[in-house]
Amino acid sequence: MKTTPLFLVAAALIAGGCQSTQTSSVPAKADNVAVNFFEADKFTDVRESFGASPSQDYLNQLSAHLQRVASPRLPAGQKLTVTFTDIDLAGDFQPTRVNLQDVRIVKEIYLPRMALNFKVTDADGNVVKEGQRKLTDLNFMNNLGLVERDLPLFYDKALLSNWVEQELRS
Repeated sequence: MKTTPLFLVAAALIAGGCQSTQTSSVPAKADNVAVNFFEADKFTDVRESFGASPSQDYLNQLSAHLQRVASPRLPAGQKLTVTFTDIDLAGDFQPTRVNLQDVRIVKEIYLPRMALNFKVTDADGNVVKEGQRKLTDLNFMNNLGLVERDLPLFYDKALLSNWVEQELRS
């Protein structure tokens, strides 16, 4: 039986244009989850560098993440509307260090915090559940089992995922 050397198999895959099965970093918008940011320019900290204005990219990432995790948890016909009134991302900038102005330092003292209003409605527009929440995780850096900590906004997305899991329990 003749075997093909591994490097030839790899070369054939590369030459053949093997494609990644990884999905796009921006998921399709969920029709049953609406996300709003009320006066985002006044949020505590949703910026990419010290002294910068709010990052639309960060807001888009948080919105897409919330849509991705909340959409499958809603029963058919229900809609979730979330309005953020404040966001303070995990970590902070060290303005005294000129070379680190664009580096977010994540320490236990820089907790992720979010304030939001939410409403869940049924297919007829009747309110099923609504409320106001202030989210924070005092133990955000010590949660075991969390993977992909090197991704942008990891701790903030984990905070949202935990809220969705608790709030939208079936």
